[in-house]
Amino acid sequence: MSPELRGRIDRLNPVTGPLGVDAFGFDPGAIRYAAPPIEWLYRHYFRVVTKGIHQVPPGRVLLVGNHSGQLPFDGLMVGAAMMLEHEPPRVVRSMVERWVPRLPYVSMALARLGQVVGTPENCRRLLEQEEAILVFPEGVRGLNKPFAQRYKLARFGTGFMRLAAQTRTPVVPVGIVGAEEQAPALANLDRLAKPLGAPALPITPFFPWLGPAGLLPLPTRHRIHFGRPMEFEGQGDEEDEVIQSRIEEVREAIRGLVDAGLQEREGIFR
Repeated sequence: MSPELRGRIDRLNPVTGPLGVDAFGFDPGAIRYAAPPIEWLYRHYFRVVTKGIHQVPPGRVLLVGNHSGQLPFDGLMVGAAMMLEHEPPRVVRSMVERWVPRLPYVSMALARLGQVVGTPENCRRLLEQEEAILVFPEGVRGLNKPFAQRYKLARFGTGFMRLAAQTRTPVVPVGIVGAEEQAPALANLDRLAKPLGAPALPITPFFPWLGPAGLLPLPTRHRIHFGRPMEFEGQGDEEDEVIQSRIEEVREAIRGLVDAGLQEREGIFR
């Protein structure tokens, strides 16, 4: 581990209990083991270009991004950016899908690193602790979209917007470019996925043909653009039409950031 990375980890200030973990199982000590490979992915494999991260405010915040790539490397890179590039470095608590706890070993590892099942109650508790929360309102609709729909935002859920209003939390739009091409889905075998307890079974140029190795992402260059914080008034119990209009504001902001990232790049690996 480099002295710079060690120093940034030492500057993290996570909220934990008397046993050194929090109520969700987050163990800050686990970051010391996970950080070096994550930094390598960030700097050398995906070669992430991050812009606008200085706009993420201190205290409670909802980072809201577009989702893609079959496996959530996009979320991992947003979290890495906040640890490696933000001042001061911060731990990001990602809201993961409800089916994730059924995954052996993976669910425990994610919990140790601070990731939490995405229920409104869990998110509200973390926001009350002034945490930085990452949400992907597209959910699996975005994660497993076919390649033909790349960079087209799927429908957003409404929960994040109601929580933002209820907890007076600023929303920071995040546009991610590069994850769409890391594992392009040619088809999605939903009917075969359901008996396995999975939300989808994507077919890519490499999976399932190469077995588990086919899950490895291509080293596409990732670009992450953080937008200006957006604040919304209200109590969170407004009519659906009001909530949807606010969500559309966030969608448009994310779409603009994604378009900026697409215009900047010279190719998917550059």
